[in-house]
Formats: sequence, structure tokens, C-alpha cells
Amino acid sequence: MQTKVKKFSDLTLWEYHQLMKTRIAVFVVEQACAYQEIDDIDLEAIHFWLENDEKEIIAYSRIYQDEQAVHFGRVLVKEEARKNGLGRQLVQQTIEWIEQEFPEKMLHIAAEAYLQNFYASFGFQTVSDEYLMDGLYHIDMEK
Repeated sequence: MQTKVKKFSDLTLWEYHQLMKTRIAVFVVEQACAYQEIDDIDLEAIHFWLENDEKEIIAYSRIYQDEQAVHFGRVLVKEEARKNGLGRQLVQQTIEWIEQEFPEKMLHIAAEAYLQNFYASFGFQTVSDEYLMDGLYHIDMEK
């Protein structure tokens, strides 16, 4: 298992294609959710992923910041790789990277509501009521 962390400008075309293919497979096709998956945040984001020995992307998150906080989202583990603790590993590594690179910033996520306890186990606290975003219920959480 290899961890990769790259700015958009450092991605190869192959890597970008694989990242977008994986995100669309999970967030648009698997979740049956029609929305604008590729957005301008990708241009400024840090792309963080885990590859298996065959160089296949099996888990992913993206990190970006604004004036108030650092955000991470688009967290995924490919279906065939789930139930192996990769989601927990990915989130832990993402948080550790953010805390190293942006130690003074608040960490903010828009989590799918059913994952509230999962993110709470990393120290996140809920700061909003549930709301509908792209057809799925979310909550805002901060650490």
C-alpha cells in the first residue's frame, strides 16, 4: 500500500484520469447521485490517495482551505476494498497530514449524516443540523 499526496498541478494526466474515474464510480454511479462531481475546488485541492501494489486507487480524499478552515472531503474507499479498515486509515492519514501542514487551522468537514459517529471517533464535533446536499443528508463537523 502506498500513500500519494499531490497538488492538482503535480498530477499526471493518468493520475487525474484515475482519480476522477474512481470518484465518479463511487459518488455518481454507486450512490446514484447526479451532481457536478468535478468542480473548481479540484484545481486548488491537495489530492490524497492510497494505491495498492498494482497502482490502483483504492481510497481517496481531497483537502482544500479557505480563510476560516481546512476542509477535506470526497472521502471514498472503493467497494471491493471496504471492510478492511482502509476508511479509518485514510481519514487518520488525511488528518495527520493536515495537522502537520496547517497546525493553526480549524478542520471542517461536510459529512454524510450516517457517518457522524465515525467522524466523532476522530474528535470531530457536529456543528449543524442535518441538511440535504446533492440528494444526501449531511452534517457539518469541526475538529
